[in-house]
Amino acid sequence: LGECYYNGHGVVQCYETAFEWYRRAADQGHAKAQFMLAEFYYYGYGVEQSYETAVKWYRRAADQGDGVAQNNLGECFYYGDGIEQSYEVAVEWYRRAADEGTSCAQFALGNMYYNGYGVEQSYEIAVKWYRRAADQGDANAQYNLGFCYHKGHGVEQNYKLAVEWYRRAADHNNADAQFNLGNCYINGHGVEQSYETALWYRRAADQGNAITQFNLGNSYYNGHGVEQSY
Repeated sequence: LGECYYNGHGVVQCYETAFEWYRRAADQGHAKAQFMLAEFYYYGYGVEQSYETAVKWYRRAADQGDGVAQNNLGECFYYGDGIEQSYEVAVEWYRRAADEGTSCAQFALGNMYYNGYGVEQSYEIAVKWYRRAADQGDANAQYNLGFCYHKGHGVEQNYKLAVEWYRRAADHNNADAQFNLGNCYINGHGVEQSYETALWYRRAADQGNAITQFNLGNSYYNGHGVEQSY
């Protein structure tokens, strides 16, 4: 019933009423309801925003094995939202969720290893976790995996594989991937050089990527892949 009020399915959408039904279920130990209650407190849906209370409910759902709650609890520790910041504890929660196959946590854990936050820095382990998330369709992980192949971080440099992963992420509207894919076509990295296909820049520019907007302007200025237009 909470879901119906939250999404407006069969009833007028009402966050306040959804919150009340989620609370009833959460108080009875329903993990999904506990997670949703945490979301309401975190974002201030139908209730006064409170990171501290959100953490409490994320933890209850996480302790029952809810993977997304475990990931979000890790995020709270990462940013210090409602709790003392700790990269080490964030890693613990990301790992619990990642080991159960939660793609967003696998991506986050990859980032921790890539940057050396809360763990010893390792591009190789970062790539392992990016790949697991990427194989599940996580666009951010697909982009990061492509970037690792592009730069040779944790894997042998391979422009063709970089393009492959950039394309997968770009097809999911990841603006950074669209930008880098455009660069690959402009420079002929892993693909035949093509100014026309560099109009991946346009897709990234349409999403507000400032560098891509500049590059798209250059394409029009120089007539690369488009009719020249000052």
